[in-house]
Amino acid sequence: MSALLSNLVHDLIPPLAAAALGLVAAVASVRLPALEAAPPVRWRRAAAMSLAALIIGAWSSLTLAWPVALVGALLGVALLLIAVIDGEHFWLPNILTLPLGAAGLAASLFIGPGSPLDHLIGAALGFSVLAGLAALYKRLRGRDGLGGGDARLLAAIGAWVGWAGLPSVVVWASLAGLSWVLARVIARRAPSLDTALPYGTYLAIGAWLTWLYGPIGRAGW
Repeated sequence: MSALLSNLVHDLIPPLAAAALGLVAAVASVRLPALEAAPPVRWRRAAAMSLAALIIGAWSSLTLAWPVALVGALLGVALLLIAVIDGEHFWLPNILTLPLGAAGLAASLFIGPGSPLDHLIGAALGFSVLAGLAALYKRLRGRDGLGGGDARLLAAIGAWVGWAGLPSVVVWASLAGLSWVLARVIARRAPSLDTALPYGTYLAIGAWLTWLYGPIGRAGW
């Protein structure tokens, strides 16, 4: 009986903790982009983000074992905040991406997957790939195609999933982006070639799915 109660508590902690942090994320999603201003946080946003965070926590609890499920829930809420800010403002603040990367490297020391070196390589590779693509695009087109925040976000994601998880992150992110474009086409609001896309939002989705299920083609981590 005590074991059953302990398991129940462990299953409930991730979604409840995530829901509480969802309220914090709702405030941060409004206050961070506003910088010096302090606009009010509407209850609809707070309720929506808290509900989304609750779902993330429950999803993590159903997919991962304790205590990794709690870590996954916290990661999911952080990615939710990043996805919302980038989706609304096309901005990936260092105050979010840099601590996220540091936390990923710290987590790799205790829960993996793989060795800490795999995660360090993942962080370096994630930054190098997108920074290189951004530099190449600017050289060829004469304008920015990717912001520096995208490279730093993929570096942070690499710190969490390791180098082996990065291809899966990019695949999931691309599928998420294509789904958005397809939805716009169906709604007869197809974006043009010059339409800006919040790539950080799609990377956040890819990071979450890869963290939960591991690299595509593998049965978990």
